[in-house]
Amino acid sequence: MAEKFDHLEEHLEKFVENIRQLGIIVSDFQPSSQAGLSQKLNFIVTGLQDIDKCRQQLHDITVPLEVFEYIDQGRNPQLYTKECLERALAKNEQVKGKID
Repeated sequence: MAEKFDHLEEHLEKFVENIRQLGIIVSDFQPSSQAGLSQKLNFIVTGLQDIDKCRQQLHDITVPLEVFEYIDQGRNPQLYTKECLERALAKNEQVKGKID
């Protein structure tokens, strides 16, 4: 299962790097850099196709809406997992106290 995510992560990293490089090319565009621009745009299209292929392997994965809320708030989505574990631990201690 993790290899599916690794594969997607690899494609996303390449895509982000190509977008970054495209920004550099565009910000200082010269007519002589047209070939490089065209090549970078083709890499971006190919990258999007690769990411779309990964989608088929991950169609059964669900992400809680709260994770997207964390991202929207500029927070690290891994904090969601940490806070869920902390709440579960607290609930576990509470139930354990009732049992004792």
